Amino acid sequence: MVKNSTNIRKEIKKNIQDSIFLKRKIFNFHKKIQKSINLVANTILNDGKILLCGNGGSAADAQHLAAEYLVRLRKNINRKALPAISLAMDTSTLTASGNDLGFINIFSRNLEALGKKNDLLIVLSTSGNSLNVLKTLELSKKMKIKSIALLGSKGGKMKGLADEEIIVPSNNVARIQESHIFLGHTIFELAEKAIVKK
Repeated sequence: MVKNSTNIRKEIKKNIQDSIFLKRKIFNFHKKIQKSINLVANTILNDGKILLCGNGGSAADAQHLAAEYLVRLRKNINRKALPAISLAMDTSTLTASGNDLGFINIFSRNLEALGKKNDLLIVLSTSGNSLNVLKTLELSKKMKIKSIALLGSKGGKMKGLADEEIIVPSNNVARIQESHIFLGHTIFELAEKAIVKK
């Protein structure tokens, strides 16, 4: 059992305050969020699919968001499945690609196989420097696939490469990831509303 409950309460309060403060900063990006919503909605309405990738916790967020569109985002909205795929794929594909082609190619290889011009790539990176995500973002440009980058810190090497980017201004990985999933939910929910109306 934790002995000093006063210090723990202070830490909990600080984490909550930091998260709220960062989300308030994100509101300043409402124009970028609106453009991202339009990119997602237009992709689906034009028979494209959403492709997502990230490493570690960002890989989990990519899978989480893909599931929201494949299955259901809001329980009161019954609509057909929407095409969204995490490029992390399955363990067999990941380990084969990592072993045979190198970890740097695990996402770009899948984008090469599954991506097409009308699709949209969404990348998540807290640093903006993950080489396998960077390579996938660069490949998307060559394949004429539009992209959204959810980044952190100052955007890293990926800054300026995507068609639309939202950089969460923090160096705290946990707070950045919390903001990324908030942004993902907001973008997907409002895009879904536009899609379902059509």
